Order: sequence, then C-alpha cells, then structure tokens
Amino acid sequence: MADSEMSVRSCRELWTILLGRSALREPAQIEGELDRHWDRLHQGLGYYKPPSSSSAGKVKDKKNVAQPLKDFGFRISKLLNLDEQQSVQLLQCYLQEDYRGTQDSLKVVLKDERQSQGLLLKIADYYYEERMCLLRCVLLLLTYFQDERHPYRSEYSNCVNKLEKDLVSSYQSQFENLFKAEAPTWETHGNLMTERQVSRWFMQCLREQSLLLEIIFLYYAYFEMSPSDLLNFTKMFKEQGFGLRQTNRHLVDKSMDALVDRIGYLSSLILVEGMDIDFLHKCALEDCTEQHQFSGAPDVIQEMDQLLLTFGDIPHHGPVLLAWVLLRHTLRPDESSPVIRRIGNTALQLGVFKYLSSMLKGLGVSGNNCTASTAKMCIYGLLSFVITSFEEESLQANGEEGSHLIDAACEVLSAPSLAEVFWEMKPNRGLGMILDSAAGMFPHKIGPLLQLLTALVSNKSTVKKVYNFLDKMSFYTQIYKHKPSDIISKDDETLWRRQTPKLLYPLGTGQTNLWIPQGVLGQVIIAGEQGYMVRWDYSYSAWTLFTCEVEMLLHVVSTADVIAHCARVKPILDLVHKIISTDWTVSDCLLPLTSRIYMLLQRLTSVINPPVDVIASCVNCLSVLAARMPGKVWSSLHHTGFLPFASSPLTSMAQCISAEGMKAGNYGNLLVQIEQPRGEYAVTIAFLRLITTLVKGQLGNTQSKGLIPCVLLVLKEMLPTYHKWRYNTNGVRERIGCYILELIHAILNLSPEGEDQGSTPTLQSLCIYSLANTEAGQAVVNIMAVGVDTIDVVLAAQPSSCGSEGPGQILIQTVKLAFSVTNNVIRLKPPSDAVSPLEQALTQHGGHGSNLVVVLAKYIYHKHDPALPRLAIQLLKRLATVAPMSVYACLGSDAAAIRDAFLSRLQSKTEDMRIKVMILEFLTVAVETQPGLIELFLNLEVKDGNEGSKEFLVGEWSCLHVVLDLIDSKQQGKYWCPPLLHRAALAFLLALWQDRRDSAISVLRTKERFWENLTTPLFGTLTPPLDTTEPCVLEACAFVMKIIGLEIYYVVSGSLEQTLKDGLQKFSNARRYDYWSQYMKSLVCRVAETEEEGICYFPETQMLFSAWRMLLILSTTHADVMHLTEDSTKLKLFMDVLDGTKAALTTPTSVPCLRLGSMMATLLLILLKQWRSVVAAAPDILSPLALILESVLQADQQMMDRTKAKIFSALISVLQIQGLNGGDISQLPQLLLSVCETVKDEALALFDNTRHMSQIEDTLEQEDSMETDSPRGLQKDQRDGVCVLALHLAKELCRSDEDGEHWVLVMRKVPVLPSVLSAVEISLRSKHNLFFTEAALHLLLTLARTPQGAAAVAGAGVVQTICLPLLSVYEVSSNGASQGFSRKSQDSACWPGVYRLCMSLMESLLKTLRYNFINEALDFVGVHQERILQCLNAVRTVQSLSCLDEADHTVGFLLQLSSFCKEWQFHLPNLLRDVQINLCFLCQTCTYLLHSKKMLHHYLQSKNGEALPPGPRTQRPPQTLNKDAAAAAAGGGGGGGGEREEAEQKALLAVQCSLLKILSKTLATLQHFTPDCCQILLDQCMDLAEYRTLFVLSFTTPAFDPDVAPSFGTLLATINVALGMLSEMEKKKEPASLSIASLASLEEIQALKSLLMFTMENCFYVLISQAVRCLKDPTILPRDKQRLKQELSSELSTLLSSLSRHFRRGSPSSPASGILPSLQSKPSTPGSKASHEGQEHIIQLVQAFVRLVQR
Repeated sequence: MADSEMSVRSCRELWTILLGRSALREPAQIEGELDRHWDRLHQGLGYYKPPSSSSAGKVKDKKNVAQPLKDFGFRISKLLNLDEQQSVQLLQCYLQEDYRGTQDSLKVVLKDERQSQGLLLKIADYYYEERMCLLRCVLLLLTYFQDERHPYRSEYSNCVNKLEKDLVSSYQSQFENLFKAEAPTWETHGNLMTERQVSRWFMQCLREQSLLLEIIFLYYAYFEMSPSDLLNFTKMFKEQGFGLRQTNRHLVDKSMDALVDRIGYLSSLILVEGMDIDFLHKCALEDCTEQHQFSGAPDVIQEMDQLLLTFGDIPHHGPVLLAWVLLRHTLRPDESSPVIRRIGNTALQLGVFKYLSSMLKGLGVSGNNCTASTAKMCIYGLLSFVITSFEEESLQANGEEGSHLIDAACEVLSAPSLAEVFWEMKPNRGLGMILDSAAGMFPHKIGPLLQLLTALVSNKSTVKKVYNFLDKMSFYTQIYKHKPSDIISKDDETLWRRQTPKLLYPLGTGQTNLWIPQGVLGQVIIAGEQGYMVRWDYSYSAWTLFTCEVEMLLHVVSTADVIAHCARVKPILDLVHKIISTDWTVSDCLLPLTSRIYMLLQRLTSVINPPVDVIASCVNCLSVLAARMPGKVWSSLHHTGFLPFASSPLTSMAQCISAEGMKAGNYGNLLVQIEQPRGEYAVTIAFLRLITTLVKGQLGNTQSKGLIPCVLLVLKEMLPTYHKWRYNTNGVRERIGCYILELIHAILNLSPEGEDQGSTPTLQSLCIYSLANTEAGQAVVNIMAVGVDTIDVVLAAQPSSCGSEGPGQILIQTVKLAFSVTNNVIRLKPPSDAVSPLEQALTQHGGHGSNLVVVLAKYIYHKHDPALPRLAIQLLKRLATVAPMSVYACLGSDAAAIRDAFLSRLQSKTEDMRIKVMILEFLTVAVETQPGLIELFLNLEVKDGNEGSKEFLVGEWSCLHVVLDLIDSKQQGKYWCPPLLHRAALAFLLALWQDRRDSAISVLRTKERFWENLTTPLFGTLTPPLDTTEPCVLEACAFVMKIIGLEIYYVVSGSLEQTLKDGLQKFSNARRYDYWSQYMKSLVCRVAETEEEGICYFPETQMLFSAWRMLLILSTTHADVMHLTEDSTKLKLFMDVLDGTKAALTTPTSVPCLRLGSMMATLLLILLKQWRSVVAAAPDILSPLALILESVLQADQQMMDRTKAKIFSALISVLQIQGLNGGDISQLPQLLLSVCETVKDEALALFDNTRHMSQIEDTLEQEDSMETDSPRGLQKDQRDGVCVLALHLAKELCRSDEDGEHWVLVMRKVPVLPSVLSAVEISLRSKHNLFFTEAALHLLLTLARTPQGAAAVAGAGVVQTICLPLLSVYEVSSNGASQGFSRKSQDSACWPGVYRLCMSLMESLLKTLRYNFINEALDFVGVHQERILQCLNAVRTVQSLSCLDEADHTVGFLLQLSSFCKEWQFHLPNLLRDVQINLCFLCQTCTYLLHSKKMLHHYLQSKNGEALPPGPRTQRPPQTLNKDAAAAAAGGGGGGGGEREEAEQKALLAVQCSLLKILSKTLATLQHFTPDCCQILLDQCMDLAEYRTLFVLSFTTPAFDPDVAPSFGTLLATINVALGMLSEMEKKKEPASLSIASLASLEEIQALKSLLMFTMENCFYVLISQAVRCLKDPTILPRDKQRLKQELSSELSTLLSSLSRHFRRGSPSSPASGILPSLQSKPSTPGSKASHEGQEHIIQLVQAFVRLVQR
C-alpha cells in the first residue's frame, strides 16, 4: 500500500500541499510538485479518460497488483465510465487515504457482494472529490499568482504562465461536454446507477460546471478576451440559458438551485469581464476609443447586437445588456441609438441593479473570496462608467431602483481595496456621484448616505475621510407639507430665506441641538401639492445631528413614533460600530454617541415590542468598546438592567447552580418572549460576543463575579437547548453554538491570577462545575459526537471548500472548541473520588453500541482541517491519562482499522507535522496508562523459537517502524523529520524504557544501528545557549541521556549490547563528557543571566539537566561501562557542577533558577560523596560553597529549605575531605557567622514550634483524641533537616578552628548557645526533635574538648538546661532495668543515645574544666543516680551493645568524677558508697562474662532471639558487623552454616570488646577509691578509715550471682582472663579458623592488646592496694590475714611466671596508667626494646609485693 503513495499523488493531496497545509512548505518543494503535476492541471478534467480496451489489457498484464484489486478496478471503471488503469490507481489512492478498514477486512469486503457495493459508492464519492480538487488547484493558482503577499506567488506565477496558452479553450470544451452530457443509466453504467446515484452525478456535474466557469472568469480577470471569444461565449451561454437550460434539467431539484444560480452569475460575469469595461472607461476619458479591442471588430459588434436583442427573458442577462449598452454608446454613439435604447430598457426592466446586489451577495456567501472580490472589481467598473455616462434619473425606471443602485454600490464597495480607490477619485466621477446625490437628500433620507459611508470604511485612512465628510456637511434637506410662515421666498418659489433662527429638534434647553440661523437660503427642489423639499445652504456637523437623533429616540421611546425613529438611528449605530471597530482612535470624538448607548439600551429593552435590530446594533457597539475598556463598559452596563443579575450575593456553588436569586435581566426576557418565537437571534449573537469580550478583558474580581449570572444563563438556558430553538435562517444555530463555546473557552483560559481563589465560586470554577455535572456538559459531548462523517457530508454540500465562513467551517470550529473546552475541564477539574457525569459520558458505551472514544478516534479520518484530528487526539490523550478505562476496549472491532489510519498518517511524508507529533504524544501517554492499546500499536509478533524463551519480531503494522525511521541519523534535517517530530519519537522510546516494556525494548535494542542512531544527538554540536537553540533539541538530548541511563541501570554490564558499549566508548574518547559538562554550565549560567527577561526554555533546561545528572550519578557506580575514569575529567565535571550551582543559586530572586540550583546541589552532594579522591585534589571548593550559602540564606525560606540542607551537607563533606587546608582560612569567620545565624534562627523556630506542639498535645490529651502525632512537629525535625545539618556543620567548623579564636568571637556576636540550649531543654521535656537534640549535643561535645569551649558551654548553663529535663528521656522503673534498656541497635538515633551523649558531655566538661565544674558534675550525678546505678547493674542482664555503650559512658564519667573523691564524699556519701559497690559488682560481672565465652554466647542467643543472623523481630547487629551479618542471612540454610557461625563469632567479639572497655574503665575508677600503693606501703600513719574495703576476703572464682560479693578471687580471675585473652591472640599459627586473630584487623588486635595490658595493670594495682589495706586493717582477724598472704603469694607467683613467659614472647606495652587508649592509637611494634620497660615495672611491683607478703 505504501509503495503506491509516491507513484501517484492524489489530487486532494496535491491541493493540500499547494495550500501549505502539509509538511512540504518550502517554495522549492511547491515548485517541484507543480512541475511534476503540470500536465494534469493543464488537462483539467480531460485528465480522466474513458475506458479503453488497451488500458484494460495493461491492467491485466500488471504483475504487482493483486487479482481481486484488478477485478474491482474493472467494476469501478464500469460505474464511473473511467479508464481501467486510472480506476486501479484511484482504488489504490482511496485505500491509502480514505479506506476505513484493515488489509484483512478489505479481502472480506471484496468477496462480499453487498459490502463491495458500499465500497464502490464510497469510491465514486472519492472520485468526484478528486475531480473537484483538481479544479480547485487551478483555481488556487489563478487566485494568488499575482498576489505579492502570498509566500508561493512566484511558483504559482511560473505555473500559470506555462498553463496560459490553451487553458481556456480546453476548459471551455470541458464545460460544453458537461452541460451536454447525457445522464448515466443502469444500462450503461451497471445496476448501481440508481436514481439517487444519478442525482449525485448531476449535482457533481453542476459543481464542476460552476468551478470551470470560476476558473475561466478569474483567467479573464488577468488576461484579455478577444471579441471573437466573447461572441463564442455569448452563443454558448445563450444556448445553455445561463445554466438554466441544462440537458438534464429534469434532474434539478431544490438543493441544486444555488449551484444553478452560481453558474448563471459566473456566465454573466465572464461576458461583462470580456467586454473590458474598465479599459473602455479609460479610453473614453482619454478620448482614444480606437485602442479598445472592439473598435476594430464591427462584424462581431453587429452579430452581438442581433444576439443581444433576443435577450431579456432571464435576470442573468441584465449586466451583460447594460455593459453592451455602454460599449456601443462609447465606441459608436451615433450609429445605432434605437438598438442601444431597446437593449438599455430591457436591462432596466430586468431590474439590473437589484440583480447585481443579489449576485454579489450570493457570490460572497459561498466560495472563494477572491472570486467575489474580483467580481466586485468588475461590477465597480461597470457601475462607475454607467453612472458617469447616464443621468441618475434615467437609470431609475421606477422609484425603487435608486435604493437598489445604492445596495449594489454598497456591495461593490465592501471589496477590500475599493473604498480607498473611491476616496482617491474625483468626487464628481463614477460612484462619487451616487454619494453626492445621497448627501443631497440628507438628513431627510438618513439611510442611503450612511449605508454608503459604512461601506466606505475599510481602514484607518478611510475612517478619517468618512469622519471629516460627515463633520463638514453643507446642505440640510427638509420636507415641508405647507410653506412655513417665517420664510421669504422668490416669486417663482425656487429660493427660500429664513426670517428667524430655528431649532431643528424639539429638545429641552441645555441639550445638544442644531440651530438654523436667520437669513439662511434654501433651494426648493420639489414643490407641488404633496409639499416642498428644501435644501438649506447651511454648514453643520452631522455628528451633532446624530446625537440629536439618538436623543430624540430616547424622548419618543414609548410613543408610536418609535419605529420611524429607530429606522433613522439604526444606520447611525451601524456606522459608529464600523468606525470604532476599524479605528479605535476616533472613539473619543464619538463619545456623545457612545455614552448614550447605555440609556438607549435600557429604554428600548423595556418597551412592549422592543426593536430587536436596534438593540443588537447597540450591543455590537458595546462589544467593540468593551475590547478596549472592559471595566468602564461593564460598570455602565451594570446599571441598565439589560444583563442578567443576581438579587442576592453569591456565596456557594450550589446556590449558583440552582440559579437561586438570579434574574434574567431585560436580555433574558427578550430572548424568551421575542427572539425564540420569531426565530431571529441578532441580540443573542451580539450578547454572546459582548460577554466573551468582557471575559477576555480580564475584569477585576468583583466585576467578573458580576458576570456569573450572565454565564450561568448561557450554561443553563442556552447551551443545553439552543439546538432545539426555532430558526428562520440557515447557519444561525451553528454560529450560536460556536459563540457559546468561544465564551466558555475564553473563561477556561483565564489565567488563575485574574481569578480569586476564595470560597465563593469564580467564573472558571462555575464553568468547570457546570460542564462536569449538569446537562451543559452533555450538550458539549453531543457536539463532539457529531462525528467525522457528518462533517464530511456538510463540507461536501458546500458550493466550494475554500470559503472560510461556510457551514462546514463553522461546524469544524465548533467541534474543535468542544474538544478544547472538554480537555480544559478535565485538566482543571478539582480532583475527587466520584466520577462526574461528564467523565461518565465520555467513557461509557452509548446506546447504539458506539461510544465517544470511538467517535474521537475516528476524527483521524478527517482530511480537510488538520487541527480537528489533532485536537481530537489531544483529548484522547487526556482521557487515556485521567479516565479509568481501556481505550482499546472502547475501540472494539474498529481498533485495528483505527490503528492503521493513525499509522498511515504517521508514515505519510506529506502529513502535517503537528498531527504526527500529537499521535506520538498520545502513544507516549498510552505506554504508561493503556497497556492494551500500546500492544496494538507495537504489534509485536512472537518468533517461533525454543519453548520458554520468547523472541519478538516487529509486525507489519507497528509504530516502531515509523519511530525507528524518525530517529535514523540519515533522516535528520529532512523536511519530513523536523526536530519537533524527532523529539516526539524519542519521548515515545523513553516511555517504553521507563515503563519497562521488555518485549519492545528487546526488539529495539538488537536492531541494527539502533544505538548509533539513538545517540547521534549527543555527538552533535549545539548552538551556544546565547543563540536561539530550539528547545525541542534540548529535550531530545535529555531523552537520549535518560534512555541510556535506564539501559545501563537495568541491564547487567556484561549483557549490554556491544553497539551501546562502543557508543559509550566513543562518547568518552570524543571528550563529550567535557563538552556536555561545559554546555550544561553555560546553559545554566545563561538561564541565570536572562532571568529578568523571562525564562528562556526553562522546562527544557531543567529536563536536560535532570538527565545529565542521572548519567553522572550512574557514572559513579558504573564507571567501567561509561568510561568515566580519568580523574582530570571527573575534576572538570565536578568544578563545572560547582560553578553552575553557584551561578544558579546566586540569583536569589528567580524561582526557576533556585529550582535548577537545588537540582544541581543534589548532584554536587552525590559527587562529593562518591568522588572523594578527586575532590581531595580539587582547588578551593569552600569559597564558592560559602558564597552559595550566603546567597541561599537570603532567598525565600519556603523554597530553599531543601537546598539549604544540601549546601550544608556539601560543606560538611568538603570539610571532612579537604579540611580547611583546601580553602583560605579567611573564609572561616564569615562561614561560621552565617552558619551560627542559621543555627540560632532555626533553633528559635524549633523552640516555638515545639512549644506550640506541646500545647496542642495537651489539649488533645484532654479531648482524648485518637491522633497520635501532629504533622507539624515532624516537619521540622529531620535527620537531614536544615537545623540538624547546620549544627553538624557548625561542629565541623569548630573542630577545624582548633585554637578557637574565630568561633569565640562569633559566639559573642550571635547568641547561638542560649538559643540552642533553650530548644534542647524544651525538646528533652517534650521528647520531641530527637535529631536536633543529638546534633546539638554533638556540637557542645566538640566545643567542650577545648578549655575555651568548655568554659563557654558551662557558662551558658548547660547543666541547668539539661540536668532535670533529661529525666523525662528515660523512665526509671522500680523493678530493675528491663524497661530502661532497649536492645535497639546503637547506631540508630534514639533517646537513650541522647542520654549517653549527655553523659559524654559531662565527662568531657569535667575532664577539661576539672575543679571549675565539680559542683555541676555532682548535681548531675545526684539527679541521675538511680539511672546510673541501674545502668551499672544492667550489664548482668542485658548485653545489647546499646546497653553496654551506656555503661561505658557512665563508667567513663564516674572515672573522671572519681578524681574528686573527697568532694564527692562530702556532698553525696551514700551515693559514693553505692557506686563503689556497684562498680565492684560490675567488675565481677564483666570478668565472669569474659571468662565464660559459651555462657556469653548462650546469653546473646537467648536475649537477641533465636540465633544471630537477626530475623525480623531482633535488632540489627552492630554496624561494624553489618555486611557480614547480611551475607550470613543471605547464605542461610544448610550450605551457609560456616558463614553463620562466623557472623555469630563476630557479634560475640564485639560484645567482648565492649565488656573489656567497661572493665578497664571500672578498674581505673576503683583505683581512685583504693589507697595509693606507694602511700599505703610507705606511710605508716595513713588513715585507713578514709578508704572502704571494696573486695571481700575470698578467693573463689567469680560467680554470676548478684548475692555473691566481689572478692579478691574476682580480681585474680580478671587478671587470668586478661592473660588468657592475650595468649589467645598470640595463637596465630593455630588452625582454628575462628580465633580472634582471624576475625579482627591488625590495628584492632593491637588496640585490644593495649586494653588488656591496661586492665591487668589496674587490676594488679587495685589488688595490691586492697590487699595491703586488709593486711593493715586491725579489724581483720590475723587468721584471715595469714590466709590472704598465702593465697596471694601462690596465685601471684603463678601469674607472674605466666606473665614472664608471655612477655618473653613479646607483647605490647601498656599505655600510661589512667589514660584510656583510643581504638585508633598506633600500635607499637611487638618485641622492641621500648615495649619491655613498662611491663618490667609492673612485674617488679608485683614481685616486690609477693616478697612483702611472703615475709
């Protein structure tokens, strides 16, 4: 099917191309088409040949046509009497363009007799249309080949010059053949030629005759006709009776009258044009009549005389006779005056002037406007010459002829350029004489003059002429029944003189009026018994007179004179309307008239039988005024009572819709009482225009509210019922429908700023609600449901399809408006769960099995106006997106045929590009929302392959063929693939990838050159953003990037197509990363610069950046596939993103720039995190980021919250990666200041918010509400919220500023600490803002590390802030620790974590400030003593890492506090005792748990759920083990046993490390509670009572029983355990796979060893100190002392030997006593000399003690 498209172009397609409605728009392309088809145009209808045997033979021999088509071609040939080859060609064209089925259905149709008959008749119609289009093409060329404004003028002109030679003779013979043709019968043309078909044939015959005559007429308008041709034409037309004596006139019915008349008009015009009256007039003026072609043809003249004497029986003869009279009179005035007189009288008797005006009206209504205006030019020449040549009186055979002459003159002057020609002429020539005679009767006869002047207004220059003409009138004509008394006259009564001045209008004093002064002369024109007509020689302005006339009408409005006065005022109003609509500047001068219109409207509409035409004229004038000053017109109109109004204020939609309190106004009454019964709707049309103008004028808020009653009247009373009203005139119903929809369309397109979004209904919301929920919507649906067939029928019935105002065009316009309105209603409708009646009507199946979706889809078959199918598809697209339905199901059995129609329009090279784009957009939407439909369009067929694996092939009718063609790099830049279409194709492909249509994707990705074609746009060089890059090019590049990104993301890198890999390699090698990065930066900078001028292509820029961002983010994880591995390229990309972000975010006034900046900031953040090594080497990043931050902090808060957070986050990352060395240190103070300001503001905002929340919650609790959380609180506190990130950034900056000189100054300037602390306090009290509280404490913790900072924090009253509110964070329970200690993972934020942080903060402050902080520290301990003791106890029952972590923090704090034993003893003696006891028990617990590994393992399993890879109920294992645990979980089951065991061992190791840390700190603390070793050994008079005994005299191994007191055995066991663990670490060579050494890294092992040594040292120390304390204690029995000595001696000796052995092997030294090593401390080398010194000291001390004991 597609092959035939290029071989033969149908006439309709050629016509569409010549009109410029196709994709071929270049002059060269038009010229090519004309050259190719020149012969067809030259032959005209002769192109279609009759059947012949040779042709039939050729068809039979054709190999490439299927036999059924050949057979059908012969049937077509028989029916249409058409050449067989052409019949087959016609069939192929029809199938390509107009056939509404599929290829499969065609086979069925051709076999079935009945169906094939229907197809034959459709092809007959198609053939008739083709013949008409052929003639229309020629007509189009003749119309515009001399029009300088037409884009293809020169191409048309060349073609006309080629055609010119014998065009007329061939067309004339075709015309003769047509009117002589015998009607077809069933005998000659087959049994399908029924009466109806014969009638159809004859109608076609008349239409062709009419078009042929039109072509001949236009031809002769440009080229001269020879006298002999004129004679031939006259004979031919006489024979044919100017169309009335057709051979088949018995077939003429009523519907054909207009065509027959048209043939008559055109025949008459051709003859008049042939006499060349214009040239004759010119010759007469210059007195050289011999130059005229007829002066040398006396024979022709004589023959014509004879011929024309026989004329006179048909009105069409009139103009021909009149023109001939002029010709004869001018060329041979003396020769044959009787003949001239006879012919002239005949013309007048035929009523030639009346005929001329009706002819020009008839031509103007339908058909080519050029034909009408050419006819007017022709008749203008005729009338001018007639009036110049003959006296006006002699032309008026009866009185009426004068008015017909003026009517004809007005019709003629309405041609565009003639009014200007008229004003340039001398006033006493031609039609100027009519104007003079009309002015001579003014103002007695006011109509004729104003009618002429109204016609003479055509543009601004003519408006001035008309205005001045009326402004300076010099005659005033009056009629008198009797001679007045105050007149002196001459004897012969020809001249009168006024004796007294006289007022012309009986109006009151002070009103506008005209005076005729004393002594004015008047010429009596008519005197007799009937009365006198006097023309006074008096100068005045007619505009004043008009004002008086209107004023008079207002006076007599309720009297019987009103009708006569209305007749005088209506022409005035019409003239005013024409003037102000042509030139607005004159409106000020016409103010006296326009200001009285309102009063006129009010008075005229309230009388009993209102003059409808005058009212319509008034409203028309107001419409023009409203276009310029809507506010003024509205406020004046409002008081007239003409428009509908509301008697009570409008409050709700329900009240509006029910029309409660609404009054219809005078207009409403007029519509119902007068217009509807009469069937004439002039006022309604004017009213609709007025309201539309007012709406478009964007009135203020209150005024547009005032329009609601008017619009409601339209929606309720007019739209649902207008099609049922009575109409006298054809076409009015359609126009009213069109105007109603134009009004609604204007309302729906109002910008929302003009509409107040309050609770009361607005015009827009009223329209949306009405159309969605009332019968108004159904009326719109009915208009859309007209369907493509009805429109085609109406268009076919028009006399000619070129007219822009024909019924077909109005119908199309109405349907288009209905589409647009429905689309907008669905788009703007507020979202609701219920389906509105409108949506129901759009989606449900209709009564006849068809539904609206099918009707909409079938508009694709419409060929006349490309916008109609485009808007239909747009509405379908909207429905496919919004409505919950399957479009595919709605299409039913028509689906495949409609698909084929869509695709054939999509494939056509000449189709209008916008339709193609819309089809692709519709399919793009369907990918996501209409699975069935998209499968239909993709048309993928399963390839026969192995079972299970499906391979697909692209079917014949698949949209993928077109899409692949469109993205083909070889096609780019061709006329049929403009950038917009390319973009639409890529958008469709992207939709497939986004929706993961795997079948389609699998076919596409393996297509040859697919990836190469797809990526072509990325290798092009775009114009720099300064020039106008087409926005669709940017979008195309964005779509390509997104498709590549999705492909890389979803497909495993190994399985990517090789061509795509090659493309990516090429992209990298061609330095395209650098190019695009640079381009994106310049584009963003351009957007930022041009923001003031209004954003250029902002959505496209945003889309392109979003796609580029996606590619870069992917490249961080798929660098190998994307070949983005060079650090230099990465650095360039990173710096470009940074510069772009800076450009966008330092334009703080621009919302689009901020949006773009926010997107870029996200990318910046991701690149910072992913490319740490690149960023580390980058130049200064801090400075631009600091600038960005300052700019962002000044921008609009609402928008910038997320962006601020991103910038803070980026700064934190940069500080962590680069530190301050990357940037200039001078950035720090300013940065600190900005950040601290933010922290302060955010903290205060948070404080207010939290307080507000708490109050709400209190009231909620009182009301016992079900709501658990209020969204406002959650909004503020997020882990990545501005406030939290600002605190973290402040922390990083303070950490960078080691000496603290900057932040101290900033803290003095900005009250950060007080605001943060007050927010922390309220957060703790209400247990809100967890993330904020954590971040704040981290900041305070960082500050507390330096003396200055600690002093500042303590000085700000941190203890007073935190101490008491912290109680609400944990619940102290009486029954042990089960409630207070969660098993929550320690790394997720939680309130116990906050408590731990507070503990660390206290520890840090005490460590830094020492004695300055001791009182606060004791206060803290006092307040939280229960929790502290509980925590120390809890280790025994809960071994979760978070619980151990809290114990660690608590013991750390107690360690610092234990340095101040005396103060503690003084202030809190009981607590001190409790703490000491609890610490000893803690020591015992830790030792036991470390000693008994299996026990600990068992505890962990039973407490944490069943087994260690955690199930859903248990918490995550600690972070360090996270990956392994996940791996273990993944490998679970039989085979994964080893991994599972390893994960459990790692979890166990983590708990052991925690226990060891707690143990070491506990012993270090106990060291402070026991006497100093040296002192107790050497100082004899030491007060032992000062130190309590901490351990009981027992040497059993520690039990896990809380009742067994800690003893010396505990301490010995601790040393043993530590020693055992040390030894275990040394066993590297052992094969046991799960030793500590195999689970931990080298650094961790070194740290662990140091910790064990530290534990042992402290343990020895406490042991020795406590033992000596016991030995010196007088209260202990000597027997016990002896036992102590014995036990210690033996135990320690054993331990010493083990230690010595261990040290000989080499082991790390212990760090200095009392300082806990951090886990990151550098391990010393085992075995080095230094490592032995410390150890020997401890061994020596123990040995000394053993010797002491053994004494």
